[in-house]
Amino acid sequence: MKKYLVIGNPIEHSLSPKLHNYWLKENKIDAVYERRMLTENDIEKIISKLRSDELHGVNVTVPFKNEVVKYMDILTKEANETKSVNTIYLKDKKIVGHNTDIAGFELGLRSYGYDVKKKNIFIFGAGGVVPSIIVALKKMGASRISLYNRTVSKSEKIQKLFSDIEIIDKQNVPNDIDMLINASSLGINLTDKIDLDYGKIGSNKFYYDVIYNPSETFFLKEAKKFGNKIENGKKMFIYQAHQAFAIWHNVFPKIDEEVEKLLDI
Repeated sequence: MKKYLVIGNPIEHSLSPKLHNYWLKENKIDAVYERRMLTENDIEKIISKLRSDELHGVNVTVPFKNEVVKYMDILTKEANETKSVNTIYLKDKKIVGHNTDIAGFELGLRSYGYDVKKKNIFIFGAGGVVPSIIVALKKMGASRISLYNRTVSKSEKIQKLFSDIEIIDKQNVPNDIDMLINASSLGINLTDKIDLDYGKIGSNKFYYDVIYNPSETFFLKEAKKFGNKIENGKKMFIYQAHQAFAIWHNVFPKIDEEVEKLLDI
């Protein structure tokens, strides 16, 4: 039986095992998918298990998407462009780091019927998923991308990858913003609050949270109070997992109502 993992810290919120094990069963694949909480010091040991065939694939979530890059033998085009890895596998005795978050974000957003072309976007956070979101937004024709993070040095690190993004103070969210994205981990805990002036930002914006568990974070609840469209990251999560599953098993699993219901929280 083959073994797959998702690694992160925290990891209890991850529904990856639920989704992947459902698809494994549906496609009659003899494998199991588990989650494991790690520290950065544990990453090298996980990679060695891939080399020795004890593990057959690893997904990476917060906060290790950037940290795992140095352990890869090969980066795919997507992973190299973002310096972010969320899917790892062994090919021709080489550890390959890939990024399915770009496709996951784009496909998820398109499934909501929202067109970002010529739109102005504000991103809150500068974690491992942000470069993937920026690449997808650029690909879809976003007009301007602004970024805020509490630690400015992290924002500047992303600006080195994408020189045309604008670093701003969260209190100075531009008036002409069309879409606001929470790409930070603030919201995984129900007590987490993003201190934005929702009233000042106004209504008829699109608020998107990459967090899918809980399904409605404080960020989304507050946005809804002021007459905004809201969506969480469930579709992005499904599509990025779909891409990883296809890479590992050479099978495109079904995305249907059953899958959506499976992840209802």
